Amino acid sequence: MTQSLPIEAVIPDLCAALAQHGRAVLVAPPGAGKTTRVPLALMAQITGKILMLEPRRLAARAAAERLAEQLGEALGQSVGYRIRGESVAGARIEVVTEGILTRMIQSDASLDGIGCVIFDEFHERSLNADLGLALAWEARGALRPDLALLVMSATLDAEPVAALLDDAPVIRSEGRAFPVETRWLARPLPAGARIVPEAARLIREAELETRADPGGTILAFLPGEGEIHRVAAALSDLPAEILPLFGAMEFKAQRAAMAPPGAKRRIVLATSIAETSLTLPGVKVVVDAGRARRARFDPGSGMSRLVTERVSRAEAEQRRGRAGRVAPGICYRLWARAEEGALPAFAPPEIAVADLAGLALELAAWGSDGSDLAFLTPPPEGALAEARALLQGLGALDAGLRITAHGKALAALPLHPRLGHMLLRAGKGAADLAALLAERDPLKGAPSDLSLRLAAIRDPSGYGARHPHEVNRATIQRIRDEAKRLRSLAPERAALPPGAMAALAYPDRIGLRRKGDEPRYVLSGGKGAFLDPGDGLARARLIIATDLDGDQREARIRMAVALDEADLRALFADQIALVESVEWSKREGRVLARLQERLGALVLTDRALETPSPEALARAAFDGLRQTGLSWSPAAARLRARIALMPELGAVDDESLLADPDWLLPYLGKARTQSDLRSLDLLEALKARIGWDGQRRLDEATPAHFTTPLGRKVPVDYDHETPSIELRLQELFGLARHPMIGNRPLRITMLSPGGKPIAVTTDLPGFWKGGYADVRRDMRGRYPRHPWPEDPLEADPTVRAKPRGT
Repeated sequence: MTQSLPIEAVIPDLCAALAQHGRAVLVAPPGAGKTTRVPLALMAQITGKILMLEPRRLAARAAAERLAEQLGEALGQSVGYRIRGESVAGARIEVVTEGILTRMIQSDASLDGIGCVIFDEFHERSLNADLGLALAWEARGALRPDLALLVMSATLDAEPVAALLDDAPVIRSEGRAFPVETRWLARPLPAGARIVPEAARLIREAELETRADPGGTILAFLPGEGEIHRVAAALSDLPAEILPLFGAMEFKAQRAAMAPPGAKRRIVLATSIAETSLTLPGVKVVVDAGRARRARFDPGSGMSRLVTERVSRAEAEQRRGRAGRVAPGICYRLWARAEEGALPAFAPPEIAVADLAGLALELAAWGSDGSDLAFLTPPPEGALAEARALLQGLGALDAGLRITAHGKALAALPLHPRLGHMLLRAGKGAADLAALLAERDPLKGAPSDLSLRLAAIRDPSGYGARHPHEVNRATIQRIRDEAKRLRSLAPERAALPPGAMAALAYPDRIGLRRKGDEPRYVLSGGKGAFLDPGDGLARARLIIATDLDGDQREARIRMAVALDEADLRALFADQIALVESVEWSKREGRVLARLQERLGALVLTDRALETPSPEALARAAFDGLRQTGLSWSPAAARLRARIALMPELGAVDDESLLADPDWLLPYLGKARTQSDLRSLDLLEALKARIGWDGQRRLDEATPAHFTTPLGRKVPVDYDHETPSIELRLQELFGLARHPMIGNRPLRITMLSPGGKPIAVTTDLPGFWKGGYADVRRDMRGRYPRHPWPEDPLEADPTVRAKPRGT
């Protein structure tokens, strides 16, 4: 007899909501039975096939088997499944991975024959699920108002999804969970603590403390496959069966972890694959290492990298709930209780952090830019623009961002657009490489060279005998199976070397070795990368870097392949440009003129340019000024100070002047070196910058000179807040009015006959009446041959001394 499950209490409400509204959101905790009961309950009222989406291949296959088992049927009767490279037809229910829906709806927007689409485990917020829901919702509105849509989740905040689906009804199942005791660390792990030994220690502790219940399976959550293998090795002496569970395993090995437990205690070491969409029987103890591995895409570098992050509170609660499905349980957490508040509430949706090349291609195939589709989280503009630029470079989008015939062919392939482009351009011979690049590395501890992986794919046994690297036979077999499928989709083409094929997929990651002993490369996309010095490719001049760690400054190359320059030139002949490079060299302190062959950021050839254009030379010299700074002669500095008093003539601070090269280019024709730039007089260039009318207005408002009563021109200093002049006191005799610049008095520094300052004033008439008497008394004995009249207003101005003897 089939066991009753909590979800059954709300199934009547769910069926009624779908019958009345054609859409609903179902929230039910793990173990409530939504995956295995809801599709069967809907069979009676849904006309047409029920399509249920699962986030992973393992979950899709397991769910289909469980549904068929409940009907007492074999797979292929009422229930079937479809995953990458494998399918079993089903007459009423088909369980598929999320990307399958996108392919179906792009091929037939009306989804003919489909009566209901169920989005299971939607809280995982995969990119394909978000896209699938957006496309299905638009198709429902435009073509299929009868298409029922059901979003099912365990921890999702349901209201935003319901609002997205035009206020869809929300059905909630409380589930049936047994109490779970949570045990935290007494204190946080020390900084730099390694996850593997700490997780192994906590699993040992959990196994020892719960050994009295040997039938209770321990489920331990770890970030990835590598940690699972290392923790398994560390626990090999325990009296328990250690079972790994991760997505890349063979299905047979995965089934072993999902089988009912035997007499021996079981410890299942799993990735996040075991959080929600799989049922593992007999779990009473959960050990949560508190980490998850996610892909992060950097639009600036065009690279994705895997990062290990703290789990979210929602993920931690999902994991904890696994311990209370069959009986009261215990959850051990590898963090202190005080750290709980610092965990993010939810994991970021994949659309916010992933490579969006595939999404951009699907949107173009749909005829949308994405802004008109119902995305719960809109794709980030920066990442989407970067993805579209890549697709344009691959020929999948035209200049107007419309999909091309080549783009449509790419969208039909079960590959990332990069790999699909390689397969279509290089043909069947690229199938092995495409399958390899779409999978995880099948070799452990091997150098970076992709050619080694291709050799292992062709002859796994022979490779293992010839090389010391560990060969993952299961991964190799998956690659071989996928390559066989891809060959059936590829056209016939002339064979290309591996480097040439990889260059088709990664035209932005062609690496040219820099000068020097270290294997450092500049990539055609402009980023830097490096190989380990002992790597077999370290001496290669040209490589294709297919896998990098995503470091912003200089990425480590994890996988690459050598590229022959002749192949490079044949593939990218139309993109290799002959460029005149006239640039300022900071290292050499002069202008360098070169003639270069360039592909993106790569300089393939470089030789001296004999006759560079004068404008290019001047612009390079100006770049030198930006680095060295402007040098001001006294006359040019005075003119700049005057112009600064008239903002309408333009800003003349160094930053503003160096932001606009046009004013100075005509005066840089012969400047080639740092010495030339230091000796450059900016006076005439500044005059030209303000023009003749500006000079006239400047002379009227801020004259360059003050003309003394003797007719001598004295420069006015505008470097200070008040315009200033310096001259001998005797030159001012007879001057009754104070000299002015506009409505501002000049600051006059009066000098002795010996050229020393003796008085400063901005009120000359007041000085004659007051301070002059003191100056006269002090100076007349010191300079007896110079006139010091009692009344300076009655004396004639002079710069001469009295003849001796007078």
